[in-house]
Amino acid sequence: MHALEQKILAEGIVLSDQVLKVDSFLNHQIDPVMMQLIGQEFARLFKDAGITKIITIEASGIAPAVMAGLELGVPVIFARKYQSLTLKDDLYRSKVFSFTKQIESTIAISKKHISANDKVLVIDDFLANGQAALGLADLIHQADAEVVGIGIVIEKSFQPGRQLLLDKGYHVESLARVESLANGTVTFVQE
Repeated sequence: MHALEQKILAEGIVLSDQVLKVDSFLNHQIDPVMMQLIGQEFARLFKDAGITKIITIEASGIAPAVMAGLELGVPVIFARKYQSLTLKDDLYRSKVFSFTKQIESTIAISKKHISANDKVLVIDDFLANGQAALGLADLIHQADAEVVGIGIVIEKSFQPGRQLLLDKGYHVESLARVESLANGTVTFVQE
């Protein structure tokens, strides 16, 4: 997605050869026009998948997931990273390790929001090692629902996440595929 790549080049900050900061439009401040374009692109890519629900993890995946849900006309569920007073019973739970934060979190969704009849699109902001996507897929499988695809806003293609998901048979679509962050420069995979 050319507009997203241009936004990354203009506003992204390379913190190391492993970390890309995009807090000016995705991870802290949200650019609603860019999120709308992202939602439209996910809807285009997955329009024939029969999607009934979209699932993401709080918090940075919510904006692109909601925009895709709006375009597809389906509800969006976000997995909570912690248990709140209102989310405590009848939950599907999975564990996810964040390499960026170096912590393991338990994510959860209420059983009342997903059923075996659902065809679910997973959306997340970044794909690096694939652990968040696998955790979300685990929640979906616990409900006997079907993962019809995984949509990623920014993929770090130099990390193993994409191959891990492909090896498990998932359909993965990434809107921007970063090949390298070496020397403080973002280089994209040429497709």
